[in-house]
Order: sequence, then C-alpha cells, then structure tokens
Amino acid sequence: MKLRDENKVPQIYQATLKLVRASGIAGITMQAVAKEAKIATGTLYIYFNNKESLLVGLFNECAKNSASGFFRNYDPGGPFKTGFRTIWLNILQYRISHFEEMLFIEQFFTSPYIEEATKMAVKKIFDPLRELIQRGKDEHLIKDIDSFWLLTFMTGNINEIAKRIHYFNKKLTPEIEDLNFQLCWDGIKS
Repeated sequence: MKLRDENKVPQIYQATLKLVRASGIAGITMQAVAKEAKIATGTLYIYFNNKESLLVGLFNECAKNSASGFFRNYDPGGPFKTGFRTIWLNILQYRISHFEEMLFIEQFFTSPYIEEATKMAVKKIFDPLRELIQRGKDEHLIKDIDSFWLLTFMTGNINEIAKRIHYFNKKLTPEIEDLNFQLCWDGIKS
C-alpha cells in the first residue's frame, strides 16, 4: 500500500478548484481530478474515498482559509465602521485573489453534498462578522433589519465586484475600492 504524502492534498485541491471553475461541481469526476493533479486515480483514492469526501474536505479548507483572510487585522474592540471596513476590504481582496475558491464555495453551498452540520460549522467560523453586525445595530449605526439580509447585501456587493474584475478584466484601484465600500456603507447605515 502506498504511503500518504500530505503535500499531495493541496495539489489535489488546486486541481479540483480549477476543474470546478471550468465545469462546475457536477461536471467533475475523480478521474478528471487525478489527471489534473497529475497523479494516478488510485493514488487519489488513498486521500479521498469518493468525490463527496473530496468536496467536503475542500470546502472545509476553503472556509477555514477564508475566515483567516477575512478577519486579518480586525480589532473587535475598535470603532464599528473601522471594523466593518477592514472586514469588507479583506473579504473583497481575498475573493479577488482566491477567485476559484469563491466560485467553489458558492457552488458547494447550494449542492447536494453539503449537510446541515457542515453549514452550522461554517456559520460558527464567521461569528465575528455576525457579532460586528449585531453591534452596529445595537449602536444604531446600521439599519435594524435581520442580519442575514444585511450580510447578504454586503457579500452580494463584494462577490459581484470580484466577478466583474475577473470576467471583465477590470482593475481595482484604491479609488474604486473606496467608491464601492461607500456604496455598501450607504446601503446599510442608519
């Protein structure tokens, strides 16, 4: 039996992300992932029992990586708007630089592969953002509507910017960042 080489897992994940971007989750097979990762199909099965275990593992890795990127330099004790801007910019920059991960997360979250327990575990990772939004409502700085919808508005704004940059080859300048942040801020502030 072949020994596991943990350096292969990131290689497999990168191959999977590339294929998902090209074909969607439904369009990939274990054979295609192995070919893209430049490993034998049998070797792939040493690391993942099936497509579902591969996708769940990749989703968990992407969610963990996203959270660490989203909350970089965020001070929960700082002023609300400063914290909101820090997280907003972090999410935007992360989604632009990890675009394939963003596309995968979007597809996986609406796929039959995700279980409720996985959704709840991921939700917990992003508690600091929900807590910040609640604080903004408690301090009457942002609209007092369901946080789900405030976060939907915020992430929808960010996701569309990232997509426009990638699909239309737009350059994100500091001025465009500021303009888009202000549009988002204007949409949620009280």
